[in-house]
Amino acid sequence: MESRLSGIAERILQSYEEVGGLNNTDGHNLPSKRALDTLCARLLQFLFPGFHDDRPIHKDELADTTRQRLGELASAFEDQTAKSLRLKNAACTDEEVREVLLAFLGELPAIRELIQTDIEAAYEGDPAAASNEEIILSYPCIEAIAIQRCAHLLYNSGVPLLPRMMTEWAHARTGIDIHPGARIGPHFFIDHGTGVVIGETCVIGRKVKLYHGVTLGARSFAKDEKGQLVKGGKRHPEVGDHVTIYPNSTILGGETLIGAGSTIGANVFLMHSIPPGSLVVYEEKQLRIVEKFRQPPI
Repeated sequence: MESRLSGIAERILQSYEEVGGLNNTDGHNLPSKRALDTLCARLLQFLFPGFHDDRPIHKDELADTTRQRLGELASAFEDQTAKSLRLKNAACTDEEVREVLLAFLGELPAIRELIQTDIEAAYEGDPAAASNEEIILSYPCIEAIAIQRCAHLLYNSGVPLLPRMMTEWAHARTGIDIHPGARIGPHFFIDHGTGVVIGETCVIGRKVKLYHGVTLGARSFAKDEKGQLVKGGKRHPEVGDHVTIYPNSTILGGETLIGAGSTIGANVFLMHSIPPGSLVVYEEKQLRIVEKFRQPPI
């Protein structure tokens, strides 16, 4: 057994040498995926006190609990933020890291205000929603949007990698894939949510409602003279205020604008702009219905 394990270890070590792209042994001190799990869970506890806990938090405890959790959150975020910022600038100082972190933490009250509008949008937009408590505890869109709104702050501060790791954590839990770069207005609701994809340069206005399977993606990817993808640039659509997009619709392109007040029906594929107040649907294909036990021969 030991001799065979030794041989396997040697082959694995040889693989480490030959397949180096999968290793980070002598490279940067990267953010930890395991630490990120705990960090995002703590962030949700902080944003929704009493909802991600084993017991309710009494008002008499709230001040002490909040201060304690803020300290824990700051400590966890400081370590991961420092690792992320030093990927871009190895000389980044502890003070610079703390300034980014404090700016982020200082915006969390405003993020909670935005999330409250998202909860209101869910309650108003879903007849099955019985209460705000049900929405917070059981609607996947709330977790996905809450984490994305926080990650967006770090993205705007120029923190690499960490914001994307945060939204991918939410993606794995909810099936909703929102890039941290996406700009999303208040009162945002994703009904059901599974399979929704929102790209990095997407801009979404106020009171927008999406259903499952919606993609707001890129139309094409420009390449340089060496055939490599050109990074950056506006690649994803802009969705105006008060727009509803029904299940499994795909809207592509950085120049595509969905005008305010429009409705996009199910299974629509769009790569061009539409004016405000538009209704976009496919005409119903011919539907055949026969009695189940009197079907004609096929």
